Amino acid sequence: MLLVDDQPENLLALETALSALDQTLVRASSGEEALKALDEDQFALVLLATQMSGMDGHETATHIKRRLRTRDTPIIFISAYEMGTHASFRGYAAGAVDYVSRPYEPWVLRAKVTVFVDLHQTNVQLRKQAALLRTGGATDLLAQLSTLLSDAESQAHDLTGQLQAQASSATVRTTANRLERAVRSLRQVLQGALELQEELGAPPAPASLHSPRHRDQ
Repeated sequence: MLLVDDQPENLLALETALSALDQTLVRASSGEEALKALDEDQFALVLLATQMSGMDGHETATHIKRRLRTRDTPIIFISAYEMGTHASFRGYAAGAVDYVSRPYEPWVLRAKVTVFVDLHQTNVQLRKQAALLRTGGATDLLAQLSTLLSDAESQAHDLTGQLQAQASSATVRTTANRLERAVRSLRQVLQGALELQEELGAPPAPASLHSPRHRDQ
């Protein structure tokens, strides 16, 4: 994950909150430094401060989304204040998938981050699976992916339920619904891969892969 903020104390706070997730955390102290880091490596998620000297978070996010290499990288804005309707719209228009206001509850931040990291890992597995489809023999891998995605669906469903129950913010509820839609989209990708496998003449996948336990949630 890439952590972007021009205040060292804010970066330290993010690292402390996210250290329990056992993920590689990379610091960037400016928008320019963040763009350089994104050129050199791939990241599951960018946590980006909205207020920074020089290139601010909105401008940085716009550059990230304009680049073919990074346009699909999710961005969570970290704001120094509760974002109103106009500020939220500007953030989402710049390409953010969510935002967190300081001071934030560490468990809320970790919960949101975990979902996007899990989705990234699932996407990586799906890309590997697609490469195997071109050479055949991917049924076992599809079975593993279906199991992993079912677990992600269950976790996302539980998490969104907790967020909706414990937060009155309409933005949080909207984010929870967006997470479930993202997981459903991944399920559709997997379904498409199964259909492609059959078109390529591979042995039919087990029926259980076409009817995952959380497909209709």
